[in-house]
Amino acid sequence: MATVKEALLKLEAHERECAVRMQVIDERCQGIEKRLDQGSERFKKTEFMLWGMYPLIIGLFLIEKGVI
Repeated sequence: MATVKEALLKLEAHERECAVRMQVIDERCQGIEKRLDQGSERFKKTEFMLWGMYPLIIGLFLIEKGVI
């Protein structure tokens, strides 16, 4: 009977260690998700700036050709 109790104690200790490990992994994942969201916001800003450059380039080309 002692071996069953020992096995249960080891199993409970293992479950505690896994719970701590999963908590650390979850915290890291949340940090990564936050950084990805911040990068996405910066990328959107850069994308809008890039789209703003297209009319400028086309306009300058048309001015140079004398269309406008």
